[in-house]
Amino acid sequence: MAAPIGSKPGPPGAPSKPAGPELDFRSGARTEELNKLIQEFTKHDQREYDDQRALEIHTAKDFIFSMLGMVQKLDQKLPVANEYLLLSGGVREGVVDLDLDELNVYARGTDYDMDFTLLVPALKLHDRNQPVTLDMRHSALCHSWLSLRLFDEGTISKWKDCCTIVDHINGATNYFFSPTKVADWFYDSISIVLSEIQKKPQRGMPKVEKVEKNGTIISIILGVGSSRMLYDIVPVVSFKGWPAVAQSWLMENHFWDGKITEEEVISGFYLVPACSYKGKKDNEWRLSFARSEVQLKKCISSSLMQAYQACKAIIIKLLSRPKAISPYHLRSMMLWACDRLPANYLAQEDYAAHFLLGLIDDLQHCLVNKMCPNYFIPQCNMLEHLSEETVMLHARKLSSVRSDPAEHLRTAIEHVKAANRLTLELQRRGSTSSIPSPQSDGGDPNQPDDRLAKKLQQLVTENPGKSISVFINPDDVTRPHFRIDDKFF
Repeated sequence: MAAPIGSKPGPPGAPSKPAGPELDFRSGARTEELNKLIQEFTKHDQREYDDQRALEIHTAKDFIFSMLGMVQKLDQKLPVANEYLLLSGGVREGVVDLDLDELNVYARGTDYDMDFTLLVPALKLHDRNQPVTLDMRHSALCHSWLSLRLFDEGTISKWKDCCTIVDHINGATNYFFSPTKVADWFYDSISIVLSEIQKKPQRGMPKVEKVEKNGTIISIILGVGSSRMLYDIVPVVSFKGWPAVAQSWLMENHFWDGKITEEEVISGFYLVPACSYKGKKDNEWRLSFARSEVQLKKCISSSLMQAYQACKAIIIKLLSRPKAISPYHLRSMMLWACDRLPANYLAQEDYAAHFLLGLIDDLQHCLVNKMCPNYFIPQCNMLEHLSEETVMLHARKLSSVRSDPAEHLRTAIEHVKAANRLTLELQRRGSTSSIPSPQSDGGDPNQPDDRLAKKLQQLVTENPGKSISVFINPDDVTRPHFRIDDKFF
């Protein structure tokens, strides 16, 4: 991929001459320059949180969890004791394998400053210690229908109105949990709760700037002090254990072997509201291993993650129309690369340029061959539905990136700098209206909320990408309990 220039091999035994700069054979770009551009992108893309921003994050999170507690009380559909998975980055960033076709376009800086994805279990199946077998007879690989026969009569009664009904010849009736109907119910319930909350505004309460249903996702933008937080809230079905269809994956060797335990990787999975290309939207759910992916990220080197983030920033807009490649596809390719390449190679701190070029090459290879296996279910090809015309169009776009990666990195840097400038401008405008602690009502700044804000700031910086689970008692939503991986707070 890259070759040193400026030196010739000498006779045996002669001292070697210092090598010149490494060049990328395809583009002629200097590896050192690409590394510096990736570092510059990382510097601008990573945001540091001061105490005020950390307090704003906590206030927005507390508002969202309080809202969900009220949704549970509306009709008792959501589990009383629920466990959410909070992920840094919105759905558009590829943190979950969801279709982006129906999502409205939001831009960081213009529409929001920080984004999160929150997986909210509508149903939980947590009492099994064996592989979970799903009904995939009607679905493509990685997808499943969900019959409520797996649940008790009380659950069926509560969720009947969110099901499609199939009557069998023998007279039996089967209720299939419908992702579209669940999403409709969830959006309606959230809208009712937010309407009630806004009738009785409280001091320090976030301003709800936008609530939109994007397909099966509910997107909420909150204004908190000088910050705007985007929450993509996704109704899911939560399972403990591991699906039988992915059981063979556990038998293979993986890059994370010996770094984290198998129990950490296979602690659970989700069904998310997305269907296959030819699937039935009203019935089909997609398997998601978001909890496992959070654990795997612990084992990925910082230089590879920097290359991944830079590559994602380059392709996310370039390949946005027509929809074909999502950031989740790139994430899957990165995980496959981790399995394929030696750990000591991937651990090199100054190899970010090599990794970036390699990810672009892998992406182009996948497009040309219309082949991107799901990391956890390799027999599922996530690109098989694409037309030849679409893959060749995107392959040509990637070819232009590969011919001049430095220029595309500079463009990505300018975009993230522009977003940061917009954020700073809004912060300056709102600096005179700093929010008080919602529980101290503008009193002593050393109240517990401020201490929690500092703790949150520390947790965010020390635990990037980790699984943050939240346990909420709907009768006391002011006291959420955090679990970051296996630590409780």
